[in-house]
Amino acid sequence: MILSVCLSPSIDINVELDSLNVGKLNIVKSKSITYSGKGINVGMGVSRLQKDIMITGFMYDENGALFKQALNKEKIPFKFVWNSGRIRENYKFIDNRAMLTEVNDVSSPVSAINQQKLVDLVRTLSEKSNVTVISGSLPMGVETDYYKRLFDVVNPKNIKIADASGGRLLSALSAGLDLVKPNKAELCTVLKKDLDTIPELLDGCKSVIKMGAKIVLLSLGKGGAIITNGSENYFCRSVNVAVNSTVGAGDSMVAGAAVAMERGATLKEILLSGVAAGTAKISTYGTMSFTKDKYDAVIGELKVEEI
Repeated sequence: MILSVCLSPSIDINVELDSLNVGKLNIVKSKSITYSGKGINVGMGVSRLQKDIMITGFMYDENGALFKQALNKEKIPFKFVWNSGRIRENYKFIDNRAMLTEVNDVSSPVSAINQQKLVDLVRTLSEKSNVTVISGSLPMGVETDYYKRLFDVVNPKNIKIADASGGRLLSALSAGLDLVKPNKAELCTVLKKDLDTIPELLDGCKSVIKMGAKIVLLSLGKGGAIITNGSENYFCRSVNVAVNSTVGAGDSMVAGAAVAMERGATLKEILLSGVAAGTAKISTYGTMSFTKDKYDAVIGELKVEEI
């Protein structure tokens, strides 16, 4: 089983407009609402790959029932630590020039008592899992060292995976990880340097390995991905697909990598599975995640080269 920890769930509201006119009336052409958060997206991807999943994390009393309904519909088991307040709502406005304007909310605070409850729950649930994934931002009142607190209680037999940025990534790395999945911007931020070429990016990944990761899976968006364990290094270019939405593509990549690692896959197979899942997500319209059929079609077209 794979355990996915969602620390900051969100309701993502995507609004399509002819144009976004600040200070004027705007008419909505279409709107979609998804019940999201990186850990939930990862869990959804694992489920679509037909593997056992458990989702845990923080949830909120006022509108958390919507998440329960969405997960029950997908037949995904979950155990949350419930908090007072509301889940954050993130708005994405897209106009006819494909310009994206984002407005992100902040979740209600989480008490110290409930933070400890989740630590205890992760300890218990990881006893029954083979892989633990922790990803995403943190709600108000939770310090960046919380990543380390959580990973420190994960059963040692688990494969430990993090998808985080900034101080959260550094906190996770200090606990020792089997895999991290930064994107290019996150890698540059954590290393405090600009990296552009493949050799520079590969060297950056190797620096992260020295900081506490066994494997780095670096997402390059439509450019594909790099994976390295410090001695073996591979690159996979994405295939050309119709892009419906890039939202959740990185989380799908983590899901694909987690599933591959649970079955003991090689480094090349982890890379292929991650890129296939991420690519399948961006080409899937109007759903919370990709489909297994789309994943199978994409992975058959991908090629990996050693770098």
